[in-house]
Amino acid sequence: MSTSTLAQATTAGTAAAAPATAGPATSTTAGTIQAPTAAHGPLAHRATALDGLRTVAILAVMLYHLHVAGFIGVQVFFVLSGFLITSLLLGEQRRTGRIRLGSFWLKRLLRLYPALLVMVAAGIALWSWVGDYKGASFSAGEAALIALTYTGNLFRSFWDTTQGVFGHTWSLSMEEQFYLVWPPVLVLLFAVRAHRRALTVGLGVVVVGASVASWASYRTPGGGATPDVYFSPVLGLVPLATGCLLALLLDDERVRTWAAGIAGHVGTWVGLGLLVAVQVAIGDDWGQHAWTFGLLLPATGIVSALLIGGLVSVRTPVSVALSWRPVAWFGRRVSYAAYLWHPLVIALLGTVVSGIAGASAWIWLLGTAILVAVGAAYAVEVPIERLRRRFREARRLLAAERAAAQVAD
Repeated sequence: MSTSTLAQATTAGTAAAAPATAGPATSTTAGTIQAPTAAHGPLAHRATALDGLRTVAILAVMLYHLHVAGFIGVQVFFVLSGFLITSLLLGEQRRTGRIRLGSFWLKRLLRLYPALLVMVAAGIALWSWVGDYKGASFSAGEAALIALTYTGNLFRSFWDTTQGVFGHTWSLSMEEQFYLVWPPVLVLLFAVRAHRRALTVGLGVVVVGASVASWASYRTPGGGATPDVYFSPVLGLVPLATGCLLALLLDDERVRTWAAGIAGHVGTWVGLGLLVAVQVAIGDDWGQHAWTFGLLLPATGIVSALLIGGLVSVRTPVSVALSWRPVAWFGRRVSYAAYLWHPLVIALLGTVVSGIAGASAWIWLLGTAILVAVGAAYAVEVPIERLRRRFREARRLLAAERAAAQVAD
């Protein structure tokens, strides 16, 4: 994934979205992004439809790596990450009057890093069997270090190298770099009381400029390989900034009111239809065209934003289907683990299963990868989250005791 999104995510999304019809929110004062003190906002509750969208995106990524379908999954994850993280930060500013960068970075680290550590440890242990998956330019230790320092996208895009079975961590690197840079930028914009319209235009310029730069920097790859520009932070910035732009727009009460009507329905159906069209129409030679990276992928990000905006604004058959409990559960609980572990499963078992199952091998590999991801999620991520909750509860109780003691004195 990204996806951490995928990020997460992919992965970033502890934030949630509420339909605009759930209640209006106070708009920002005097057109600036100086957030009001009202408790309402576009992410007042978790949007289970976005969890379901994560499921669709991660399945697309896995199917792409199984040479069945896919292609659009990482773009969807990046837009989701930009939207969710920006909405989360805007919501914190609205509630508390500030954004605690240290707390934000620590939460992201605790959410994402333990699972990555375990996957990398498993990859190192199995390196003699899986290390050369899709080629490896580094030793096991070097590839692991690149994955754990979130620099895979830089090595792949600027130095034309790959990390073998850790190569997919390039998208996690892109998201973590986004988490590192964008929140301080947003804090600075709050501090100078930047005008909402100026920020909206600025993000639009970033999207267009990065798209043009990606087109201009395209180099035709040899041997059918994926072009280096695909992994570039310049191109990765396009869907992430598109998600940020969507969050900023939906943070405005007038836009939310508009999106809660027919515009939300149109956005949902048009976004879904165009994403499906891109998925169906894209050919195997997509990497051989500069316009793929300067036009098609940026357009896919915009289309994803249309769909996301519709999903968080109105109730439709699409949002109901994506909110179905098993679908939403997989996206919320398993999508990050699925992104981390599926290349390892494919690398380890792909040749053997293909020899046994033939053309249906992808079904068995997909099922095995899903089972491994569920196990990894509940073996690593769930215990870590329980420890985090207990720690937060202990801090809350300690703070309450100190407050009570001060009152008594």
